[in-house]
Amino acid sequence: MEGNEFDIQEELKKLPKKPGVYLMHDEKDEIIYVGKAISLKNRVRQYFQSSRSKTAKIEQMVSKIHHFEYIITDSELEALVLECNLIKEYQPRYNTMLKDGKTYPYIKVTIQEAFPRILLAREMKKDKCKYFGPYTNGGAIKDILELLQKLYQIRTCNRVLPRDIGKDRPCLNYHMKQCNAPCQGLIEEKTYREAIQKAIDFLNGNYGEIAKELEEKMMAASEAMEYEKAKEYRDLLGNVKQIAQKQKITSSEMEDRDVIAFAQEEADAVVQVFFIRDGKLIGREHFYLTVALQESREQIMTSFIKQYYAGTPFIPKELLLQEHVEEQEVLIEWLSEKRGQKVSIRVPKKGQKEKLVDLAARNAQMVLEQDKEKIKREELRTKGAVRQIEEWLGLKGIVRMEAFDISNTNGFESVGSMVVYENGKPKRSDYRKFRIKTVIGADDYASMDEVLTRRLEHGLFPDLILMDGGRGQVNVCLAVLKRFQLEIPVCGMVKDEAHRTRGLYFNNVEIPIDKSSEGFRLITRIQDEAHRFAIEYHRSLRSKKQIHSILDEIEGIGPARRRALMRQFQDIERIRTATIEELKAVESMNERAAKKVYQFFHPAK
Repeated sequence: MEGNEFDIQEELKKLPKKPGVYLMHDEKDEIIYVGKAISLKNRVRQYFQSSRSKTAKIEQMVSKIHHFEYIITDSELEALVLECNLIKEYQPRYNTMLKDGKTYPYIKVTIQEAFPRILLAREMKKDKCKYFGPYTNGGAIKDILELLQKLYQIRTCNRVLPRDIGKDRPCLNYHMKQCNAPCQGLIEEKTYREAIQKAIDFLNGNYGEIAKELEEKMMAASEAMEYEKAKEYRDLLGNVKQIAQKQKITSSEMEDRDVIAFAQEEADAVVQVFFIRDGKLIGREHFYLTVALQESREQIMTSFIKQYYAGTPFIPKELLLQEHVEEQEVLIEWLSEKRGQKVSIRVPKKGQKEKLVDLAARNAQMVLEQDKEKIKREELRTKGAVRQIEEWLGLKGIVRMEAFDISNTNGFESVGSMVVYENGKPKRSDYRKFRIKTVIGADDYASMDEVLTRRLEHGLFPDLILMDGGRGQVNVCLAVLKRFQLEIPVCGMVKDEAHRTRGLYFNNVEIPIDKSSEGFRLITRIQDEAHRFAIEYHRSLRSKKQIHSILDEIEGIGPARRRALMRQFQDIERIRTATIEELKAVESMNERAAKKVYQFFHPAK
């Protein structure tokens, strides 16, 4: 958008008196804030009214607004859902942001199948299965699944039953007495489902019945002098008790609820969440927040609730909070719609529930105190390092940096790499590999020209381009930018004779930098990462080329045998040193083919 095309005062007059979401943009067209409103006209106009008192955060944000846009919705609830999605997508700098998007596994029972399975699931879906969790401890899920398999002989295979009954032999689990082989018709569906129901009861926390049953079986086996079987029952009983002890009873109401509290220090906050399922505390987890300036405690809690529950599939029946939230009725409506049942939000002031919230708050404070030095160090090595680079180069507003490198061996399989750092951290999802198409031989400048040309044909340009090299590589990049009529700062990462980062080449001058600084360390990490990424890609192509060129030269070794050899031996050198007998043992290989391979690598003298 051109600078004089958007007249804020004129656009304010056009705002509708309808619910919706508004997006504030800066002069670089970056979205810096996302908010929702019952009336877009009233809410957005408030930002630009000089008569209204504003917090320092709002004042600072408003000073950076270049233009805004908005999306109309049919209701405030729809606006809230859209606001959550847009904040997650764009991560605006003036919104309080949840730093990590953790998800937790579930246990899934495929009750819609004739012979159900019990599996680990990474997300909860609307697929007619029954879900338990979430579990914050992956090891605990593994223990529970193993125990249920031993207790109830539940199948783990992917066979479609009863369609596939008798089509194949039973698997190893049947011989280990950990599956009743429904695939062979050795157990009736009704009996199998009775075992599944017991497993579901166990997952619901009913440990007493199975413990009593195992104890009776253990005693009966011992009296019959079947000591090995008695030992198996004893071990299973021990496992049941161990898992039961991990489930701390927190309520006699047997409800699903999350307990949420936080601790804050300036711009950093830690939120602690206790997961209570069927009245039992099954786990806890903490989350880091970057808090916007002068954000109230109510606003911090509201931001967390929106972002966290927008991304997690399980919504409990009740939220116990340390602080009240803004727009509580709308949040309740949104959460209830996601859950499919009524959800309540409470701030308890007495009793067991208040003690749980207080415990969560104390845990959050402990994590914050333990990690605040770590947080500060991370800030220095990322955003702090970027600020140092800005000072050295005389630039401002560097967020996205892209670094490029070329790798080849005497012109063989030349490749290029692009690594991306945002706010001093690698953004691996944006890394790109380039296989050089137009350059023959070892010409790094021409190869870099091709890589940059292909890169700049796409949008989302960086704030700074870093080249692995000095004047030559920088000039190549500047020439490509000129062809695209783009003005992006370009900096060369110069190395010394020992191939170590020495300084920065910028605006025809080599800038010496403090080698003990965080900025220098960040430049070194970026340069090493670009080099590593290029070398890794080049090595993979070279390996494929080597496999193709050598094995394809052997008479009688086609694609199937070549794949079988590589599966068995992993690399060419092991094939080279293999005996005829070892080669003959490979799938699809016969004695004649084995001799052909052996003779190729051991020609008669």
